[in-house]
Amino acid sequence: MLWSLLKILIFVVLVAALAFGAGLLIDSDTGIRVAFANVEFTMGPLQAVIAAAALLVLLWLAMKLAGFLVALVRFISGDETAISRYFNRNRERRGFKAMSESMLALASGEARLAMTKAAKAERLLNRPELTNLLAAQAAELAGDAQNARTIYKQLLADERTRFVGVRGILKQKLAEGDIDTALKLAEKAFDLKPGHEETQDILLKLQAEHADWTGARRTLNAKLKHGSLPRDVHKRRDAVLALSEARDVLAEGRTIEAREAAIEANRLSPDLIPAAVQAARTYLEQGKKRYATRVLKKAWEVQPHPDLAAAFAEIEPEESPEARLKRFQTLTHVAPDDPETRMLLAELHIAAEDFPAARKALGDLPETTPTARALTLMAAIERGAGSDDSVVRAYLTRALGASRGPQWICDKCGTAHAEWRPVCAHCGSFDTLSWKTAPAGEVSMPRSTEMLPLIVGAIGDKTAPEGEMAEPEEAEESPAADQQTEAAEAGAEAIPEAEVLEPGEEAPKP
Repeated sequence: MLWSLLKILIFVVLVAALAFGAGLLIDSDTGIRVAFANVEFTMGPLQAVIAAAALLVLLWLAMKLAGFLVALVRFISGDETAISRYFNRNRERRGFKAMSESMLALASGEARLAMTKAAKAERLLNRPELTNLLAAQAAELAGDAQNARTIYKQLLADERTRFVGVRGILKQKLAEGDIDTALKLAEKAFDLKPGHEETQDILLKLQAEHADWTGARRTLNAKLKHGSLPRDVHKRRDAVLALSEARDVLAEGRTIEAREAAIEANRLSPDLIPAAVQAARTYLEQGKKRYATRVLKKAWEVQPHPDLAAAFAEIEPEESPEARLKRFQTLTHVAPDDPETRMLLAELHIAAEDFPAARKALGDLPETTPTARALTLMAAIERGAGSDDSVVRAYLTRALGASRGPQWICDKCGTAHAEWRPVCAHCGSFDTLSWKTAPAGEVSMPRSTEMLPLIVGAIGDKTAPEGEMAEPEEAEESPAADQQTEAAEAGAEAIPEAEVLEPGEEAPKP
């Protein structure tokens, strides 16, 4: 912009100078006298203007003649000329045409045609950074993985195309299932382009699968730095990685580091249920029951969960059922209408052998939300209240085919997990497990069913009249009894261990 303005100013100054000089010549009476050797010329104003124009034309012709002579010398010596430039431009046009035809063939799925056109473009253009990528993609489309890998390796030699080559080989290794090599290639690609979002995602997934939580946290921070991850999502996933790191450290026996990592995970994401449970247990190991209570209550306010209740029971493991019922009001008063709260209250009342209160706490859940856990609790209540065996067996039979209720479900593939984990066991996705109702047909339950044998046996011995008790042989021959036994074996984790007791027994540790 500045250079253009400068050229305009120079042009205006020249025009003004020429106009000023022409005016002086016209106003001059003597004209112009030119002396050369012994010859002298005197020209008038008009003659001087004509002579100056002729001189300029001669100078222009001299410059053109000199340029022609230089071009002739260069042509004789073999340098580039207009003729060679013409042929070069023609070759480039044909080369770019072949490259565009290769791209169109690749997009339309014509692998062989794409490879042929890519080879022609390479021959005409001699620009491998453009044509090799087309050739590699065409080879992959044709199923020639070895040829594609050879071309990708050629791209590694050029700094401009090194990332493309690494990325191509990385995708091949992922397709082959060579995860170890893929991880190394992903780290190399990340070093070349830290801001590449696809590479960040691949590297984070591979690091999570290899339990490299420290490296995964670095990658996650890079995603936040380059703007490819919202800050709230980063905070949640960083908490997941910190929790996973704490679990590994705990497995190695480094207790202090595990405590710090668990507390850090809970600080990053207080609503992350496994982090809250781990942090609470860490505080309990330090004797900080008040901190453990606060952590669990804060997580319960976000989402009531049976794991939170189990960890809350561990705060006072030796308390009586009545004292436990009173202490649990810290949680049960937070979300009294939540199904998890109602089932928790029912379990606590069952442990205290207050079956009418348990029935009242459970309410209409067996009818409105007939999950296996709610129906099993109802069977325990009916047994404890002295109802007929047919009523108890009816609830147990319904529990066998009922929904298993909320579970840890992968948002990506829908796989149900018995416990939370940072990576889905089925599809390998990171941080995709949510606590929600499982699809129909899943069989795992969130809590154990230690209660079922007690329902069938011990409580029944207390409530049924002596003369009307069925003999063991008759119970074994009853189809309904068989269904009860199957329920005890097939149900997966519906009721905590410490929530149902035989009459007269003290509450065991949760």
